[in-house]
Amino acid sequence: MKAVRFARYGGPEVLELAEVPVPRPGPGQIRVAVRAAGVNALEWKIRQGLLGDARTLPAGIGGDAAGVVEEIGEGVADVEIGDAVFGSGHETYAEHAVLTSWAKKPPNATFTEAAGFATPFETALRVLDELAVHSGQTIVVNGASGGVGSAAVQFAIARGATVIGVAGPSNQDYLTSLGATPTTYGDGLADRIRALAPAVDAALDIAGSGVVAELVAMTGDPKRVVSIADFSAHGARVSTGFGLDKTHALREGARLVAERKLTLPVTRTFPLDRAGAAHVASATGHVRGRIVLEI
Repeated sequence: MKAVRFARYGGPEVLELAEVPVPRPGPGQIRVAVRAAGVNALEWKIRQGLLGDARTLPAGIGGDAAGVVEEIGEGVADVEIGDAVFGSGHETYAEHAVLTSWAKKPPNATFTEAAGFATPFETALRVLDELAVHSGQTIVVNGASGGVGSAAVQFAIARGATVIGVAGPSNQDYLTSLGATPTTYGDGLADRIRALAPAVDAALDIAGSGVVAELVAMTGDPKRVVSIADFSAHGARVSTGFGLDKTHALREGARLVAERKLTLPVTRTFPLDRAGAAHVASATGHVRGRIVLEI
């Protein structure tokens, strides 16, 4: 099968399309014929070596995918051969991949759309749960127009919260369409948010744009702020999802998609042999919604 691989850390040019054996699922896993693979910032950071020696090279890359189940590992009972699913797994920039967490694809979502669901759904729901966001609260999402931010906005609104979304000028109307009250990055952020809401109950920092201290001041308690991108954190919590089972989040997101209460737009698509270009687009940090590789 064809898969994207890299033999050294570096720029997007280190990604190459290669012929490799088809993987086999282990216990509690499934293998899918990949129709599309989501592109996440973590992947270009791994490729650049920003996470240290995160892989034994040469290695494949990619964590999210949507496709059709073609082999089922021991102990798996919730899917059958031929089911359309999306989820997270190993080296998903490929024609076939093993998934470790999955949910059935909502019938009103395409494979391309569903390929971008897994990481945003899990991350958004995890941080909202860590903050115990619930109906009647007002929350700030800093970095609200990307994949994780878009999901967080919609999950929070589905819980009955009021959301103030922070994004660039070109994404203000987009945030309004999701149901958030939009505002922009930059100097005076705290004043703009206070003008929109007299009190803020919790804040999520997704963009890592150096505003965690301001968010802590707005909420009045560092425990009411969670960042997934700013590891200085100023006393706020830093959340990571390494090693966590994503099944609950994937199923909850799939339910909301099926009910048309959640959508994640795909901004750009690339063929598998242009994974490097997809990484360049992702690294700009200005993407609305998701970038996806179509197989």
